[in-house]
Amino acid sequence: MCFPYDATPPITPIAGAAIDTEDLTLTAGDGTAFAAFVARAEESLGPAVVVMPDVRGLFPFYEELAMRFAERGYDAIAMDYFGRSAGVGKRDAEFEFREHIAQTTFEGVKQDVAACVAYLRSAPGNESREVFTVGFCYGGSGSWGQAANGHGLSGAIGFYGHPTREGFPAGAAASVDLVPQFECAILGLMGGADQGIPQEEVATYEAALEAAGTDHEIVSYAGAPHSFFDRGFEEYATESADAWDRVLRFIEQHSAVTAA
Repeated sequence: MCFPYDATPPITPIAGAAIDTEDLTLTAGDGTAFAAFVARAEESLGPAVVVMPDVRGLFPFYEELAMRFAERGYDAIAMDYFGRSAGVGKRDAEFEFREHIAQTTFEGVKQDVAACVAYLRSAPGNESREVFTVGFCYGGSGSWGQAANGHGLSGAIGFYGHPTREGFPAGAAASVDLVPQFECAILGLMGGADQGIPQEEVATYEAALEAAGTDHEIVSYAGAPHSFFDRGFEEYATESADAWDRVLRFIEQHSAVTAA
């Protein structure tokens, strides 16, 4: 797993920012109901974000992250992976996610993301709004994978996603092998000291993106571990702040952001 259950994103909330939040139950194309959490900006800048969690699915860190996006003018929806196996109820720190992550599939995640994208585009005037995915670890490579899934995304952002691992979730090709199918820009934010993702594999991914002519930015933070983007890791505050700035800048650069 990436973060302790009680971790919070390393982003300072904007004092006085007015947002609206809501727990949702969405329905995927195969009829599966799954949990989500939406945070809406008081005055939207236009683009919106689908937040893809780590292996534990939807829990407070990602709800908080959705709120930080909304405070900055981006409607955001944090999704769950386990509607097909665990239902839609809230979960605590004792949730046995491993048995459920083993039952997730690339196709199921694709359908759930599609439902989130459809929700973000469902309000009048938002039919063609620009949508980005952002994910962490399992959701990091999952976010990149959505670039190949026909959602009409404007960008896919992954924090320490594994670029060469396949079959996680079941049926997933490695991100590096999906590059020829990518339909949008890619941002990767990696830990330079991540023991589970060697820098050689990150370089292989970046080379594939370059060869395909995919608009991309891959950043590795020297000395930073896996899951460095956590307010509890005070020693990586500088890296976390830079990563958040890059996420916001990436959204601005790949969308027609309009002033609120």
